[in-house]
Order: sequence, then C-alpha cells, then structure tokens
Amino acid sequence: MSKTEKQKAVLERYMRLPQPDDKIQCTYVWIDGTGEHLRSKTKTINFVPKTPKELPVWNFDGSSTYQAEGNNTDVYLHPVALYRDPFRLGDNKIVLCETYKYNKKPTETNHRKTCCEVMERAKDQHPWFGIEQEFTILDSDHHPYGWPKNGFPGPQGPYYCGVGANKVYGRDLVEAHYRACMYSGVNISGNNAEIMPAQWEFQVGPCEGIEMGDDLWMARYLLHRVAEDFGLLVTMDPKPMQGDWNGAGAHTNFSTVTMREENGIIEIERAIDKLSRHHIRHIKAYDPHEGKDNERRLTGIHETSSIHDFSAGVA
Repeated sequence: MSKTEKQKAVLERYMRLPQPDDKIQCTYVWIDGTGEHLRSKTKTINFVPKTPKELPVWNFDGSSTYQAEGNNTDVYLHPVALYRDPFRLGDNKIVLCETYKYNKKPTETNHRKTCCEVMERAKDQHPWFGIEQEFTILDSDHHPYGWPKNGFPGPQGPYYCGVGANKVYGRDLVEAHYRACMYSGVNISGNNAEIMPAQWEFQVGPCEGIEMGDDLWMARYLLHRVAEDFGLLVTMDPKPMQGDWNGAGAHTNFSTVTMREENGIIEIERAIDKLSRHHIRHIKAYDPHEGKDNERRLTGIHETSSIHDFSAGVA
C-alpha cells in the first residue's frame, strides 16, 4: 500500500465518525487575485441552508491571496451559489462566493458582480451557454500524467476519445470528477479524452444566465479537489506542452431565444458582426494576462485560428 493509500485509509476512519444532527460543514470557495486559481475554507453552520442567502458573510486575509495590500486586508465572502458536498456527503455544502473589499467594493477579480448585472438586464433574451472546458492532467512533478519521464508518447492521432490503457491516461480521475459534479448539482453534460494524451474535456450546460459561470467555476473547483485525492495535478494552461501538441481551451456555445427560433441565423449574423468589431478587446478579456496565455495556443495551427484574426463560418 502506498503512502497516499495509507493516508486515505486513516482519513476514512475519521470520516465515519457520526456528525451532530445540528451541525454541518460548509466550504466557502472563491476566485483569488490571480483571476484563475481558487481558494477555500470551511465553516461550521448550525442549520442546513436551502439557499446561499441564508449563509453568513465570512472573511479572510486578502494579503495572502493577492487581493489586498498593507492595511485593511480583510476581504469578505458573500455566498452566491450553493452545492451539495461530494467529499463529506450528508447535509454538508459547498458554497461559491463573491469577494468584496473592506470598503464594500468588489475585488478586482470579482467579475461575477458585473456579469450578474448584465444577465439580469438580458434575462428577457434567455441567454443559454454551454462551455467545453479542456484541461491536462499532470503528475506531481508537473509532467503530463502517463507520459514517459524522459521522452514523449507517440504522435497525436489515437488519443481523441480513445479507449485502452495505451491511448488514455487518467480516466479514473475524470470519471470521479463527473460523478462528483452530478452529485453536487453542477449541470455537467459530458466528457471525453482530447487530442493530446493526458488531456481531457468536460462540458457544462446548457445553463441560462449567471448559472453558467457558477457551475463552470464549481466544476473547476471539484476537478482540482478530486485530483488531490489521486495525488495528481490539473492545469488549464492553454499550451502546457510546446511542440506538435494541441493546446487546451474553454469553447463557448451561446444563443438567445431569438437565435433559437425560426430564421435565427439572421440574429446570429448580427451578433457575429458586433463581435467582429471588438476582436482585440475581447481577446484581452479571455485570459487573466490580457491574451498572453492564449497567444501561445492560438497560432493558426493545431486546430486553432490566429489570435490576430477574427473569423466566422457556418458548419
């Protein structure tokens, strides 16, 4: 038995201890100051919440999460979305939170507040989203899981939606994540092995409005937590391996009620025209480093368009 297996066996002994009927554990989850990484901490609650609004505002030291400097380092967690806890089970919960500074203003990486306001204004259009999140599984040494330590696997080709131990690496982790999402209440709709070995994708949606962002971020949190249990790492870096290997993206499917009705193609073409006028501004918004991360992936090869060019087409 490995060290990790021994630790899990010991942990299970304590997790079987009965939990008081009048207390639950509620894990508060938030996006830190990087805009891409997640943090969490757990609070004892003496009731079972049915909505996030029932939960108390909490706080943390923002100077340790890149969200505050100097004096007034308290940052406040406002619960916004509630999920069942697939790790502790029972009535325990995981809650996604927005972050606010001491002066009650949103932190720089709290984009949810503005997004929620936009979704509220557009609710009569019933915006639907479906996002395909690609990711790469890494070993503890940050090398892609299952790859030879001093070399590379065979060329891309047999790995996409592959079957067999010589074609897919990390299926146990991916299956565990899928079930954890379903249990928690995340609207996960599928998964598959991707083109580069050790690269996978899960899909969330269709979701309407702000639910898309909430469920996607919670699915990402669950993915990292499940990976912990396997002693592995997960990265959503757009180009984790240089060379003749595909990168990883988060592909967005979007429609409004008008687009979904008869002759919806007309409304779709209007939207594409609007998008084409703001290409550079949008590229800067697509990753936390104003496009520098995606620049490594969007090269015009490996099934991508050039980051410099706007393009559209009909499949």
